[in-house]
Amino acid sequence: MMRSTCAARGESKSGEMNTGLRVLRIGCLAAVIMTAAAPSLAQQKFPVKPIRLVCAFTPGGTTDILARLITPGMSEAWGHPIVIEARPGAGGTLAAALVAKATPDGYTLLATSAAIVIATASSSTLPYDLLKDFAPVAELGYSTTLAVISPGLGIRSLKEFIAMAQSRAKPVLFGSTGALTSTHLSGERFRQAAGIKATHVGFKGQVEFLIEIAADRVHFGTPGMMAALPLIRDGKLIPLVVATPKRSPVLPDVPAAPEVLPGWGRDGSQAWFAPAGTPLAIRQQISREVARNLALPAVKEKLNNLGFEAAPTLPDEHAKNLRADLEIFTRLAQQSGLKPGK
Repeated sequence: MMRSTCAARGESKSGEMNTGLRVLRIGCLAAVIMTAAAPSLAQQKFPVKPIRLVCAFTPGGTTDILARLITPGMSEAWGHPIVIEARPGAGGTLAAALVAKATPDGYTLLATSAAIVIATASSSTLPYDLLKDFAPVAELGYSTTLAVISPGLGIRSLKEFIAMAQSRAKPVLFGSTGALTSTHLSGERFRQAAGIKATHVGFKGQVEFLIEIAADRVHFGTPGMMAALPLIRDGKLIPLVVATPKRSPVLPDVPAAPEVLPGWGRDGSQAWFAPAGTPLAIRQQISREVARNLALPAVKEKLNNLGFEAAPTLPDEHAKNLRADLEIFTRLAQQSGLKPGK
């Protein structure tokens, strides 16, 4: 009887040990599963607080207008606001430098234009490295570029403007959003194609240099249609030519570049970036929401009326296009004499 009792006790203890081991194994397995699921859970929770969208240019410009058109729908869908913060200056470099140092968690984003690519293509002294310090989020598309002048010049056609510019003793002035921005290089390309001498004058944003053109203090500029259209409709700016393969339905009476100025075309696209290290899943989530809002009927109609061509991309495609644009702008900067060739 004693042996049976002892044996029973031994079996009982062995059973308890086996049960304990099973519980331990189950606990470890659960921990592994939870750890593996953590990225997914983190993705599902984004965002859990307001997102800061740093805009590289002044309010009223193309980059700002785009942000204000699509972020309300994004904020509503996510239940958290997207706060637009304008940080203009140095052709978009100030905003870019700020975002490059931000925490890479998806809560600080940069809204900019091709200016960020152009700056890298034409300068070696930037406070950031475009390819190392940023993670592509999404391209939004591109605005129709056009050349505009002041009604005060008394000119109504590109031919008349070129004749006037060529007959002047001093070069005409053209405005842009700052040295080595997309509007600067576009103006340089326009000048080359038109065969005229022109002196560049930089401003903080498109609105500022367009006001100077309307006031007849600057002779011409090559802004995005989105920023220029209100002044054109008010009769304060005269459009000469659009940098598109065919005429814009928004301004059907204005000739397209192939008709009157071959060799001039659009430059780059509007895009959003995040600090390097921002998880791909978060960037994909943001890019999909950007694309969804760009496709909303009300937003799409407004963009069409403003001459903006929506062409959203996911982060991988954005990264691929970024490198291609960098090669193009580096070559253009060298051809324009803005950066020494190798």
